[in-house]
Amino acid sequence: MLSEPLLTSRHEGGRDVPLLVWRSTAPLRAVSSGPLGGGIGVRHWVVNATVPMSYDRDDPADHLAALAGDLGLDGPGVGLLTGVDVAEVVARADSGVRAWATVGLGTPLLAAQPAPAVLAQRVGTVNIVVHVPARLGDAALVNAVATATEAKAQAIAELGLAATGTPTDAVTVLCPLDGPEFAYGGPRSTWGAPLARAVHAAVLAGGAVPVVPWSDRPTG
Repeated sequence: MLSEPLLTSRHEGGRDVPLLVWRSTAPLRAVSSGPLGGGIGVRHWVVNATVPMSYDRDDPADHLAALAGDLGLDGPGVGLLTGVDVAEVVARADSGVRAWATVGLGTPLLAAQPAPAVLAQRVGTVNIVVHVPARLGDAALVNAVATATEAKAQAIAELGLAATGTPTDAVTVLCPLDGPEFAYGGPRSTWGAPLARAVHAAVLAGGAVPVVPWSDRPTG
């Protein structure tokens, strides 16, 4: 079972920088596009860490692994980064599926639009973490990521933005290792439908509130 996220912090660059930690009481199956623990595999925890908009490290996986070590997290996990203050995480649930989103839409884009020469340095990451309370097969996990992405895009459109997301969004879906396996994760499947509704609601709520990049906020 995946815990509710714990808000904590680490000291970097002279400031206390927030991060969220989800722990599991048992190993979980997961699929993720995160910089640490991406792909499909067994995962024990998830970290979503705020970073300044000036973040330019070329080793984000190593950075996240070090943060996890400092937190005493054991085993493989998933690590995500965002310019958003992760204290502003939005949680929604539907029929046993739980979804959390940190929503920064400062750099919205349409996935297939011509790439601009330079992207403005504004908060622009949507990180989504989902727990499904039933075992999903590999194909269903991949399908669930697509469903979450479609639900995110629907919410962004309803917010009035001509965009499908931002250049740096990430999705993580976790489920139990044991139990009957479900083969599908699409938006009309047993678990894909509530997943879509929960993700849509979380992104819609998070995107409705203006977000200031964490690093632009005054200290003290």
